[in-house]
Amino acid sequence: MIKTLAKSIRQYKRETILSPVLVSLEVALECLIPLYMMDMLDSIADDNSLENILTYGGILLAMSAFSLVFGMLAGKCAATASAGFATNLRSDIFDRIQGFSFANIDKFSVSSLVTRLTTDITNIQMAFMMLIRIAVRAPIMLVVSLAMAFSINARLAAIFLAITVALGAVLFVIARVSMPIFERVFKKYDAMNESVQENVKGMRVVKTYVREKYESKKFAATAQNVRRDFQRGEVLIALNNPAMQLSIWLAITLICYLGTSTIVTSGGAEMTSSALSSLIVFAAQSLSSLMMLTMVLVLVSIARASSERVAEVLAEESTLKNPEHPVYEVENGDVEFRGVSFKYSEKAERNALDGIDLTVKSGQTVGILGGTGSSKTTLVSLIPRLYDVTEGQVLVGGRDVREYDIEALRNQVAVVLQKNVLFSGNIKENLRWGDPTATDEQLVAACKQAQAHDFIMSFPDGYDTYIEQGGTNVSGGQKQRLCIARALLKKPKILILDDSTSAVDTKTDALIRAAFREEIPGTTKFIIAQRVASVEDSDLIIIMNEGKIAATGTHEELLATNRIYQETYYSQNKAGASSDKLKEVLAEEDAEAAEATSSAIGKLSADKGGEKA
Repeated sequence: MIKTLAKSIRQYKRETILSPVLVSLEVALECLIPLYMMDMLDSIADDNSLENILTYGGILLAMSAFSLVFGMLAGKCAATASAGFATNLRSDIFDRIQGFSFANIDKFSVSSLVTRLTTDITNIQMAFMMLIRIAVRAPIMLVVSLAMAFSINARLAAIFLAITVALGAVLFVIARVSMPIFERVFKKYDAMNESVQENVKGMRVVKTYVREKYESKKFAATAQNVRRDFQRGEVLIALNNPAMQLSIWLAITLICYLGTSTIVTSGGAEMTSSALSSLIVFAAQSLSSLMMLTMVLVLVSIARASSERVAEVLAEESTLKNPEHPVYEVENGDVEFRGVSFKYSEKAERNALDGIDLTVKSGQTVGILGGTGSSKTTLVSLIPRLYDVTEGQVLVGGRDVREYDIEALRNQVAVVLQKNVLFSGNIKENLRWGDPTATDEQLVAACKQAQAHDFIMSFPDGYDTYIEQGGTNVSGGQKQRLCIARALLKKPKILILDDSTSAVDTKTDALIRAAFREEIPGTTKFIIAQRVASVEDSDLIIIMNEGKIAATGTHEELLATNRIYQETYYSQNKAGASSDKLKEVLAEEDAEAAEATSSAIGKLSADKGGEKA
């Protein structure tokens, strides 16, 4: 885990190394100052001349100034290194997520990834800064202060050594109890973020059903759950300060009492007042360092859980990888499925697709119909290799899709989804996702094909109209047409429309399909639709049912032979003649089925006797 995270330090290695070095120099000076003060007081007691006082005072001031400078530089280096490390870490995770397959993304929830990119990395940043500064300062200060104290008076130093050990035990217990609480609470952040994301994304539904109070109560319960854990942890951590203060003042009181007694009884032979002052300073330094060390331990333990979550994302390998020698050129839009079966995970009990065999020639238009859950979208998702097949092969341009460079393949396969996404920015910027180098004339041409040009020009700013995040300031049909235009700008060899004209009226739908026939005749087109009218002029229509191809053919062939297509077609054309035709077709099929059953029973009776039959 540490090796994985350490790779993100990169250009901040110098600051990462300099910070502990500067801290060490700062601590060395801070520990030398009490010793020097002891010598200074003893010297001034013997010689209180102005020259002597100024000499010692000047050196003491210089030591303090250098300590301050080293501390400031250490703080600056630590802040720079930790902030830079966190920035690199966020960039590395985001880049890793961009390379994930859909299967990888399915493994992590969106809310969890958001938490890892924000809260978890903030925890790591704070812990990293503590490690390269406080975690270096505290142990050095503790050890050096104790050593200096023993060099002055071993008997008195043993007193606050014992207090230090006792305080360390108390602080360790506090940290040990609080660690699991903080580790647990960050996992609850995922649930809280998920609640926020779900609510904001579905705000229109929430308002439509007047569920604001319900959602507020649900979020409040989640937030309270987080608060309770944080409160327990913070209450325990709050005990650190009173425990430390008690220990410091107890140590100072005992040292003052016993030190003063020693000075009085020995007449200053065993110990001087200046030595006692230095002992008090060293006691405070060592005990304060112990508390700082405990706080570092708590923060690092909190960050450990966050580090494991972040490292998990960084260590995740995409399930889709380029071959060793990828093919970069897609020859044409031929598509072939050979014995394809697919399931979303190894643990799945059944295949989402089963035994798919299909051949589509370049330039053909293929319509796909089927009920909800019939795996229409799953079928077309295998073409741009959003998932890999479990069994069989998917070929594009005569080659298995796994032989292609993934980016090269996807550049030749444009997909327009039903729930399309537009990004914040103007219309031109959104359209140029399809082709960053597209000219204004090419944008207009693509929008005319997608029947989007007219409504764009009705906006005051035309193609410079600003699109809000998610395209909330345009209608569903307008959003779909903009996304179709964006896909056309890619000039793909294969175009997939996944129910992407569902919010468009039938006239506009027909105009879009007519534009496809005239403007991109060489592009292979897959059109998933719920309306028969959207696919009836296709070269091939596929009927999907429970992850299998139930039937294929043209509109006329399926209308004559396939019951699913007949029911769909006549139910969507509810004119009287159509309704009568549907009843007629179903009656004929029922009569044929009854006749076949009767014939079978008659044959069985003749073979084995009537009673047995």
